[in-house]
Amino acid sequence: MEENIPDPELLANKLLEEEEEFHHLNNPAEAIKPVIKKYLGVPTNVTQAGNKFYFDDGDAKVEIVVVTEEVIRVRLAPHGVFLEEFSYAVPKLKPTTVEFKLTEDHKEYRVSTVAVNCHIRKKDFLISFSDADGKITSADANAMHWEENVKFGGYYVYCTKECHPGENFFGMGDKPMEFNLRGKRLKNWNTDAYSYNWGQDPLYRSIPFYISVNEGRAHGIFFDNTFKAHFDFGGEDETKTSFWADGGELQYYYIHGPHMMDVVKSYHFITGTHPMPPMWALGYHQCRWSYYPEAKVRKIASSFREKRIPCDGIYLDIDYMDGYRCFTWNKKYFPDPKKMISELSKDGFKTVVIIDPGIRVDDNYWVFKEGKQNRYFCRRSDDYFMEGHVWPGRCQFPDYTNPEVREWWGELFTELVEMGVAGVWNDMNEPAVFGSGTFPDDVRHQYDGYRGSHRKAHNIYGMQMVRATYEGLRKIMKNKRPFTITRAGYSGVQRFSSVWTGDNTASWEHLKLGNIQCQRLSISGISFCGTDIGGFSGEPDGELFTRWIQMGTFSPFMRAHSAGDTKEREPWSFGEPYTSINRKFIELRYRLLPYMYSAFWEHHRYGFPILRPIVMQEQKVVDNYYRQDEFTFGDKILICPVLEPGQKSRIVYLPKGKWYNFWNKEVVEGGQEVDVPTPLETIPLFVKAGSVIPEYPVMQYVGEKEIEEVKLNVYYSDYEANSFYFEDYGETFAYEQDIYLEKKFVVNGDETSLTIQQTMEGLYTPRYDFYHFNLIGLPFKPSEIVIDGKHIDDFKVNSEGDWEFKFSKNFKHIEIVK
Repeated sequence: MEENIPDPELLANKLLEEEEEFHHLNNPAEAIKPVIKKYLGVPTNVTQAGNKFYFDDGDAKVEIVVVTEEVIRVRLAPHGVFLEEFSYAVPKLKPTTVEFKLTEDHKEYRVSTVAVNCHIRKKDFLISFSDADGKITSADANAMHWEENVKFGGYYVYCTKECHPGENFFGMGDKPMEFNLRGKRLKNWNTDAYSYNWGQDPLYRSIPFYISVNEGRAHGIFFDNTFKAHFDFGGEDETKTSFWADGGELQYYYIHGPHMMDVVKSYHFITGTHPMPPMWALGYHQCRWSYYPEAKVRKIASSFREKRIPCDGIYLDIDYMDGYRCFTWNKKYFPDPKKMISELSKDGFKTVVIIDPGIRVDDNYWVFKEGKQNRYFCRRSDDYFMEGHVWPGRCQFPDYTNPEVREWWGELFTELVEMGVAGVWNDMNEPAVFGSGTFPDDVRHQYDGYRGSHRKAHNIYGMQMVRATYEGLRKIMKNKRPFTITRAGYSGVQRFSSVWTGDNTASWEHLKLGNIQCQRLSISGISFCGTDIGGFSGEPDGELFTRWIQMGTFSPFMRAHSAGDTKEREPWSFGEPYTSINRKFIELRYRLLPYMYSAFWEHHRYGFPILRPIVMQEQKVVDNYYRQDEFTFGDKILICPVLEPGQKSRIVYLPKGKWYNFWNKEVVEGGQEVDVPTPLETIPLFVKAGSVIPEYPVMQYVGEKEIEEVKLNVYYSDYEANSFYFEDYGETFAYEQDIYLEKKFVVNGDETSLTIQQTMEGLYTPRYDFYHFNLIGLPFKPSEIVIDGKHIDDFKVNSEGDWEFKFSKNFKHIEIVK
């Protein structure tokens, strides 16, 4: 058989073609395209899986999820593959029955509920939202886009929306600047910001949630991304609002209004609310860096009781520890801590101790030994332990994103709880590291099995620390409510802790900042907030400290705190008249505790913020977009702190309706600004007409006295008004089994009569039997009072001109006639 020999010329030509075809392999970099921003193209396909809709452009994919009738989630996968679904901010949501539908025409796809429409435009993949009437409320200015992160993998992700000329922005947590964020560029990266300044950013918390108000309509955006994130509210380009992150997914929730309150309630539905605190946590707290030795702690406590200034909590800062080692005691300063805590408790003081995340590298230190043995500490990318210097010296740091570590950490509190410690203060958990600021980017985290570097875990590190603390305390304390406070956090941290605004300074500027920050935190999901009264660093004078006490009286969390290199800062430190005024306001807080506790219940159960800025109450009044001094605690009491030295009067805006000046009971018509005198012993304080404000007798601490009767201050109104009053045991979780009473009062009056109705829900039975009614502003002299068909003759006018009488707490209907 003849051998088949190829034609040499054909073979040569074929080899030449192959050489030309594969020539690029000699320099493969030539084929790599430059890294540029990529934008969504044209949506070509849509598929549905339950309440999830998937749109793609042939490469990238967008997920639209119907969460509730008012909430739509948007998620982007640049090359069609989504990350595993997991969020520390959003626990598994309760299933809701939501009706929705997908429609399509030649211009767009539309996913709709009864309240909101999500539009996906076909020609360019722009996403917008509209209300049930078709009014556009939020719209992309550019298609969502991304850029490959060559160094770390993953993508920078971007979303840009239209910003309208009259649009204003609120929220974002603890940002120390004007309440209205229009024109601001902000960053979310938890940072230890000692003695921060006006406008400094970022600070201790990352809350990627904002509220937009445009043409009187509100909506919210929650950008659930834990990487370093950025926000531009019309700063670079006044026609655009942008948010972007250095990694992770572009995932955000559109939250429909139309009222700001609706937006905040839906945000709470997604991320949770604060659990009910023990009632003592709403009392006055005293702190310093540091109260030691034991004799000093006892002296502070005895001074409060001797001077008859109410106080519930005393804090121990890092000097109570042995060499700053967490979960230890310095036996030189505190030879018998259990005895001290017990004796403080008998005198009505709860002891709160600080715990930081840095665990000293010391093989003779039991906490370090356990953590090392079980590999609970964070590690670098090359498997070295993450080490840094904080107060104890060289430290390693637990990985709180590991559920096994969280459980271990929670159990470490057993001995402290057995000693009688009632609360825990988590500090330095941004995390802060001396010299370097925080952890390196390459530190690895378990992230509840979803893995990540510190770039991903940084902003949730403090939240997971205080979560471990709270869950451990709740387990150890059985049915008693823990009290926790944290410096760092992320959206959802409210499920585990209260917060304060960090290391502020003793200045009038910081008094103003604290007022704004607490309002901002409250509408950003974190209502249980307060400031270091008097300023942490620097030296306040008596006037500044007293004005701060007055503002702090109406902060959900009330604590004075100061640095160790400052003069002592207790309510009596500045002498008279300041001591007496400070006592009066702290006593006022204790009188109003049942009202404040009820406002906390409204937050916990219904998702209302506790502090409510004026714009939230009248969002269609343009001037209110720039008001940042006045606020209400709950919805009945309006406060306007005095924020300037030597101020004899100040202008206060009152929302529409009738308001009573708390001090002189004068009725003022709302919807206008009024000039209010501000002598040192008062601040502008108003109560909404129709309110029922429950009041306790003054106590030196919560539980000092058995409540024999509750005073109900009823403010006359010539229109119908509702009030709530919540009661339970005040320290257990029985309320989770409906062992509580939620009371609703309806007040209505005219020129010749006033009616009060009460309805009740729940299974709790208070031990007192009677209400002491105090009728304020009644425009007539009553001739008779009929309660549930029974005529009451025993009523009288008191020295302040208010009508008083007593009756059973279980009444249903009261009619007071001229």
